Amino acid sequence: MSHSRAFSVFAILPLLALLTGLLMMTAADESAWGYTGDQGPANWGEIAPEYVLCAEGNAQSPIDIRDAVEADLVDIEFHYGETANKIFNNGHTIQVDIDPGSHIVYNGITYDLLQFHFHAPSEHKIDGEAAPMEIHFVHQDQNSNNLAVVGVLLIEGDAQREAYAPVFGHMPAQIGAPEPAGDPLDLAALVPQESGYYTYTGSLTTPPCSEVVRWLLLDAPVAVSAEQIAAYRALYDGNARPIQPLGNRDLLYTRP
Repeated sequence: MSHSRAFSVFAILPLLALLTGLLMMTAADESAWGYTGDQGPANWGEIAPEYVLCAEGNAQSPIDIRDAVEADLVDIEFHYGETANKIFNNGHTIQVDIDPGSHIVYNGITYDLLQFHFHAPSEHKIDGEAAPMEIHFVHQDQNSNNLAVVGVLLIEGDAQREAYAPVFGHMPAQIGAPEPAGDPLDLAALVPQESGYYTYTGSLTTPPCSEVVRWLLLDAPVAVSAEQIAAYRALYDGNARPIQPLGNRDLLYTRP
């Protein structure tokens, strides 16, 4: 292998690792990780060299949301449309890939919505309390690899959340590729319309734990039915990374 070719290969390895963690496209990862045993979060940093931040990073996620400093922050501008329900089981969670066009604008930066996926219980906690589930809407800066992830806590309500019905009603038990299933999704109906939010700089909550994420955790939860929660937890129950230390990072909160 020539020196120039070797350089090009090694130069793209970090990007490939980031995209693997971000998109979570396959379960058949050569560097297999999980949530229990030797593949669990305590060992992620030892599974593969590109996962070293999972063990050694100092800006990791999720965190316990407490003692946030209230500040006058900009609004999150949601520009969400409709997308095909391209739902699939990637071996770590249920994920929906998004058609191009939906995005948010935050601090003057446009972030394209790539996908959303679920965790049960919630990965972030509020004053030490976890919600039954958490959904992550993963966005990427149009001009860089930086991400903005909007987190929404899901709690149990009295009735089915109709906007989520195409997702909870078509969760595949088998690992596979994205395929349209059920009705299209109205993305704007999936998030609270009026909400304050917590924000901090952090990481992916799955390997490679890249520290490239602006977290935007909405303070208004979304209520779904017990049956909808059970549909997900029948497939994945316990796919939440443990809480990571905040350290000296700023944790800010703004009211709606």
